[in-house]
Amino acid sequence: MNVMGIIFANDATMGALTDKRTMASLPFGGRYRQVDFALSNLACAGVRHVGIITRHHYQSLINHIGSGEEWGLELEEGGLEFLTPYASSATDNYRGKLESLYTATPFLESGPEDELVVMVDSAVLSNVDLNKALAAHVESGKDITVVCRAGIANGAKQLDLAIKLDEKNRIADIAVDYQAPADYLASMDIFILSKKFLMKQLRELISHNLYHMDRDLVLGLWQKKDISVNVHCFDGVALFNESIEEYFSNSLALLDKDIRHDLFAGNHPVYTKVRDRVPTYYGDNCRIDNCIVADGCMLGGEAENCIFFRQVTLRPGAELENCVIMNDTVIGEGAKLKNVILDKDVTVRPGAKLIGSPSTPIIIRRGETV
Repeated sequence: MNVMGIIFANDATMGALTDKRTMASLPFGGRYRQVDFALSNLACAGVRHVGIITRHHYQSLINHIGSGEEWGLELEEGGLEFLTPYASSATDNYRGKLESLYTATPFLESGPEDELVVMVDSAVLSNVDLNKALAAHVESGKDITVVCRAGIANGAKQLDLAIKLDEKNRIADIAVDYQAPADYLASMDIFILSKKFLMKQLRELISHNLYHMDRDLVLGLWQKKDISVNVHCFDGVALFNESIEEYFSNSLALLDKDIRHDLFAGNHPVYTKVRDRVPTYYGDNCRIDNCIVADGCMLGGEAENCIFFRQVTLRPGAELENCVIMNDTVIGEGAKLKNVILDKDVTVRPGAKLIGSPSTPIIIRRGETV
């Protein structure tokens, strides 16, 4: 089976966390970037022809992925391509995923004509067996397959695409940008369709100034009965990091061993860029309780329910609770932090006090001193 992968880096803003990076390159879980999950899902399904569509602030993403060696993508000629603005003549912002796909037409048209296309977004993290999803798509004979997760819709969270099934598992309703009740499935922004079908619909929709994947292709054409839609249900962990509050709560959710195991080892390993560091040093009087700690840290203070990325320094007397601390941050003696996200290379002065809330954590931008 010939399969091409498309990853949307997702340039949507998440405040201070994404003002200088894409969603795809946002650090997560101590040593990973969000794009690692999409890349690993594709690589472990044997997909070796992958394009990454990104628009702004993509240098950190390119630095992280490089040639794609960690995901086995450097082994194939043209196996991995960054589809940046310089790859097309367009200079304005993408108004929707279809428009971004249209600017990547030369990449889409490369490779065998009978390829299937798997499209994945970087804002939803999961460990999906895409081989099962691909087999389900082929077996269904439908035009497009949407990978969905139950249990996400709650009547409050606005879903990009929500689908309701009837008692015979047939689609009863599709809604876009909808605060769907609990009996709806949430799209995980994973779509499977044939290249031939995709290119035909792209040309038709773009020529009519229609550029949204969810609203114009899936919902619009389904309502007109111009396409058939298949739903593939995923029952593993799916973390929707679409807001700062969700990013913070999902980061701390990794402290649950069941969630952690499902996300990182459920169907296959999650690969990332290898950075060898010395082991973490735990001081004689430190107290680290229920934390995820990467390598290279120097921990002398106290921390509870925290995520430590690589090479974090926690001075003696510092106290942390419910915090996400990214690479190369230094926290001074006697500092007290609760419900805080510290980006890379932050310095917290001795005695500083930062107290946020679970719904509105305090965020300190990269390289700042507080």
